[in-house]
Amino acid sequence: MLFLMVWWMYFQPPQPRNLPATAPVPQSSMQALAAKPQAITSGPERAAQGEEKEIVVDAQRYKAVFTTRGAAIKHWYLKESNGILTDLVLGDATQLSTFPGSIYTVERNGLKLTFTHVSPQGWRIAKTYDLSNEYLHALSINITSLKSATLQPAIQVDWGPGLGTDAKEQKENASLTRALGYTLEKPHELKKFKPGEYTAKDLKWAAIDNRYFLAAFVPSKKMPFDTLAVYQESKKQPYGLTLAAGKPSNALSQEYTLQFYLGPKGLGHLKALNLDLEEAIDFGFFGFLGKIALNVLLFFHGITGNYGWSIIILTLIIQMLVLPLTLKSFKASAAMKTLQPHIRVLQEKYKADPKRLNVEMMNLYRTQKVNPLGGCLPMLLQLPIFWALFTTLRNAFELRGAPWMLWIKDLSAPDTLFHISGLPVNILPLIMGGGMFLQQQMMSVSTDPTQQKMMYLMPVMFTFMFWGFPSGLVIYWLTNSVVTIIEQYVIMRRQETADKAS
Repeated sequence: MLFLMVWWMYFQPPQPRNLPATAPVPQSSMQALAAKPQAITSGPERAAQGEEKEIVVDAQRYKAVFTTRGAAIKHWYLKESNGILTDLVLGDATQLSTFPGSIYTVERNGLKLTFTHVSPQGWRIAKTYDLSNEYLHALSINITSLKSATLQPAIQVDWGPGLGTDAKEQKENASLTRALGYTLEKPHELKKFKPGEYTAKDLKWAAIDNRYFLAAFVPSKKMPFDTLAVYQESKKQPYGLTLAAGKPSNALSQEYTLQFYLGPKGLGHLKALNLDLEEAIDFGFFGFLGKIALNVLLFFHGITGNYGWSIIILTLIIQMLVLPLTLKSFKASAAMKTLQPHIRVLQEKYKADPKRLNVEMMNLYRTQKVNPLGGCLPMLLQLPIFWALFTTLRNAFELRGAPWMLWIKDLSAPDTLFHISGLPVNILPLIMGGGMFLQQQMMSVSTDPTQQKMMYLMPVMFTFMFWGFPSGLVIYWLTNSVVTIIEQYVIMRRQETADKAS
């Protein structure tokens, strides 16, 4: 019941909050795009003023589509290992737009794009994307006043609402989208923001993320952005964020620079950047154990080359570490089972006197040196380890598109073998449920019919809960159940041998 309560609180989507009065509306939603623009795919190009163009950048890890309207990102397709293109731009809104109503000219030199616009008010804006073949890029916005008395405009950089993902994650994407920030000064802290305005000067980076992907913005030390605004356009929309500079400047020239990361929340990808972006990975409540588990998983993947077998090896190691607790739990359960005939006698003798029955049962436990909670407490001590691994496997990007064997081609998705009337048939949860039923039957020590029915109902409930879970997570739980059954069988055989000998 404790597990079910935690599962309900942890996995049920939170109710979206109302948009506060201080939350800004992103620039990208202020004006709809014009008719479908023409595409520019390669070579030096320069778009004419007033004519919207698309610029396609096809790099090693991604394929990006820019538009000259607002010098913005229209699509950002990640090239995943399974060949799927996943667009991190959610919906039709353009991202990182600067004055979305303006048309820029653009010059391209390889992976470097410079967008330029001169306003009627007398200032010139040059916005440069210095892209790489990986996931971390640089952005600079330079504003120059062409008239000495011209007040420079306010600048902001926004992403949202939301962050794109693949089709199978769309259903829960809005509830999993978070607005994050990581503090610059020690002690460093990961902050989770709700709609509202916050100071940005003490943040090392700000980001929007979902289960597997991250859009993060890393300010330069001299960047004058000082406000972080988190918004939610409607109750059904995910969060977005805006980094805004303070008051417009009277300087003749002002430059805004930052780095931005658009890519997966893979531990290896993020740690290599040395920007603490790996703190965005959700390892759950027992995060320090989850980090250890994922690092061990990556180590065994380097040996086996297969995450499915790595999960099994990791589960076996965990079972070995908690074996003393498991043995203690099984021995306590076995001892309780031997007391059942005596308990039935007491229940029959004192059925009209519940208070006396409780006293006599406690005396029985004391004289036989049996703790009625001995079978539960050791298992409770194991819950932090199991929960950490449970959360890690559910959120690990490394499992996306990773096959195990036979029909299991993606450890981050259910292992659907076929469909019946449109309903998926997942084999691993069925095997897991059967194993749990056998395990519950072996462990059952109660003579109460109601309790026995509840014990047999648990496998059905777990099968239902795990039905749509990633197959990598089900492999962990299935392996755990199989090993536990083997341990129980060995202990029970030894107990039976000892009872016969005595």
